[in-house]
Amino acid sequence: MSDFNLPSAHATVTVTLDCSDADSLARFWCEALGYQEIARADQYIALGPGPGLMDIKFVLQGVSETKPGKNRMHLDMWVADIDAEAARLLAIGAKQLNDKPLDEHGFRWHQLADPEGNEFCVGRLPT
Repeated sequence: MSDFNLPSAHATVTVTLDCSDADSLARFWCEALGYQEIARADQYIALGPGPGLMDIKFVLQGVSETKPGKNRMHLDMWVADIDAEAARLLAIGAKQLNDKPLDEHGFRWHQLADPEGNEFCVGRLPT
């Protein structure tokens, strides 16, 4: 996976998600995040915003184990209209985990899961 252009003086963060079907989840997360596939090697598929752009890379790692329970870490996607974004993500295969958005400390968010059940949130920052 040599398409990770790393600056020499700074660390780069990559989020890696274990999954059963990396190809299927790559399609979901590319559409969800507006990313594209930037590299592939064996059971790994790296997604990113495009060549030459520095942003968090998202790697899907195919594993034989299934997800055992609640994620210990999850993605938060910050958007202006959480209801519209949640509806868009549900239309491409996400699952709703709560009946209504959650509100806490001025934050508002929907709890969703990708097609393999990995939790993530679509939230709005306090105004």
